[in-house]
Amino acid sequence: MSDLRYTAEQVLAVKVWVPGKLFSIRTTRSPEFRFKPGQFARLGLPALGSEGAPTIWRGFSMVNESSADYLEFYAVVVPDGEFSPQLAQLQPGDSLYVDKTAFGFLTLDNFPNGGDSLWLLATGTGLSAYLSLLQEEQTWTLFNKVVLCHGVRYAEELNYQEQIQACQTQWGERFVYLPLPTREAYQDYPQARLTELIENNQLAELAKIPLDPEKACIMLCGNPDMLTDARKILGERGFATGRRGNIGNLAVEKYW
Repeated sequence: MSDLRYTAEQVLAVKVWVPGKLFSIRTTRSPEFRFKPGQFARLGLPALGSEGAPTIWRGFSMVNESSADYLEFYAVVVPDGEFSPQLAQLQPGDSLYVDKTAFGFLTLDNFPNGGDSLWLLATGTGLSAYLSLLQEEQTWTLFNKVVLCHGVRYAEELNYQEQIQACQTQWGERFVYLPLPTREAYQDYPQARLTELIENNQLAELAKIPLDPEKACIMLCGNPDMLTDARKILGERGFATGRRGNIGNLAVEKYW
């Protein structure tokens, strides 16, 4: 076993969802790497133009179920970034480095007692952590219903539809999916930010499930502004993260 804190994995496949913007990358998985659904990995690459050991690291949630023999990540290209443009250029057979330790607390450990409903609120690639959670049997043991809300700019960014529809088929009325583009009309959904829909109670109306702090648990994952605003709105309604041994009904993950 290597003394390095990371392993060199091989890229197995790359899927481009939106050219120049959104893509997924699948790699081999070391037996040393274990994670709980909702956690993220630190991926590493050498600096642009250099070779050898990785020097740039970024966090990405696993999309795959925890028992899979591969790892899959969903990413957005930040044009002036030093990591994501390189990541987007990788091809099958290339190397990608993965820290042996999984990170993050956006897991079911936050809600050991479960509840009536679990709300998974994401913007952009924040969706990735929830795709892993939806494939976890414990999610459906702990909660009667699961609501996945995905805020994006345009409908073309509503990716992983095959997995989402498979979840709908498997769980029926126990699963509610709310795709929410803000910059174009999409089916009969309102063009509004997640925070606005929470504030005016439309989110609960769309899901046909009350957003009740006594019965519901919420996870937030996405851009920092959404996290800050949603946390404030939800806090005023009785949702709070757990602390000092007290179980909460809100969990938040941010990567930057």
